[in-house]
Amino acid sequence: MIDLPAPLFAVEHSIGQQASLMQIGPATMPMRPSDLPIPRRRSPEQQRQAEKEAGLERPTLPEQDRLAYCLQKAATDPDAAMVEVQTWLGESRDSGQQVRANQCLGMLRSNAGDFDGALEAFAQAVSGVPREQEVAAVPLMGMAGNAALAGGKAEQAIGWFDRALAVKGFADNAALGALQSDRSRALVALGRLAEAGGALDEAHRLAPEDPEGWLLSATLARRNGELDRAQRDIEIAAKYGPRDPQVGLEAGVIAVLSGRDEAARKSWESVVSADTDSAGRDGEAARTARAYLEQLGPAPKSVSPETAGKPAS
Repeated sequence: MIDLPAPLFAVEHSIGQQASLMQIGPATMPMRPSDLPIPRRRSPEQQRQAEKEAGLERPTLPEQDRLAYCLQKAATDPDAAMVEVQTWLGESRDSGQQVRANQCLGMLRSNAGDFDGALEAFAQAVSGVPREQEVAAVPLMGMAGNAALAGGKAEQAIGWFDRALAVKGFADNAALGALQSDRSRALVALGRLAEAGGALDEAHRLAPEDPEGWLLSATLARRNGELDRAQRDIEIAAKYGPRDPQVGLEAGVIAVLSGRDEAARKSWESVVSADTDSAGRDGEAARTARAYLEQLGPAPKSVSPETAGKPAS
């Protein structure tokens, strides 16, 4: 059993899939300097005794709960989460705890835009998983690959994705499909477009209802000039992700390249509507859609039946 660090003594945290399958996301805070060890003025036992004397009893939670706690703090209070993870790394001697602590550290560094640091933390987490339990390291390998890709190291990213996909016994087809989609991004970054298409075909086989995979294959087909294939794939993406603004943006681009300006206009207007909050603030997708609409120009004015056949005077 593991003690949570002060504060938040009485807060309960549920365990979710995010504790083991979180993926690399966009940066949510500016770059931080290198993490420094947190000085310990008291031993853990002295700290617990001091808290007990002060009437502050901390609950004991299993290490998986501590990971969920750390990840939740990473999303809401990165500075507090960094204190937590450094304390966790400093006091734990168990390899399982080190793995989970490094997972949280990787997420923190990724959210801060330090993708090299995130890659290092995820690699440390992977290395702490025993060979006979390698299946448990597959999500961590995917995180390492995404950190490498976000840091501009596409070749390393492919190595991590290939390593994850080669593990025997990992049976989560949705996660495997996501790995193939991520692998396709790295292949595109290296200009290996045919291989990227193959990775996406495999992603569709493993996770046929994943809208992101279909969005990626539609984008790749559009870039290759295969507009019929792009249209087919974006329609499937829209079927499974009807409210995804990225799907709407890509649908509009495919439509305008196919000479269907009004269909493009409708797609981009739907993105603006879906990605604008009640205060009228646009999200990133809405801003992109507005820029596309400006390039497209105003909608043509309708012609009334009375004037449609009359010559100009």
